Amino acid sequence: MSNTTRVMLSGGPDWISVPIVWEVRSLELEPKIKILCGNAYEHFVFSGSYSVHDGHRLPVYRWCRRTYVAE
Repeated sequence: MSNTTRVMLSGGPDWISVPIVWEVRSLELEPKIKILCGNAYEHFVFSGSYSVHDGHRLPVYRWCRRTYVAE
């Protein structure tokens, strides 16, 4: 049994490649997430809304910005 919550990712530039569904520990512990994509992080924040995906009601995290990996 998993101790994670599935969330839906939304938004961002068309050319970034992130999955539609992501797992977080909980909405309270991870209201913001960042995903490594190449040499940058794509940042998503819980929008407060929910959407249905494959028959499940999932919290929606919307893309908010990109930051680059420091060298």
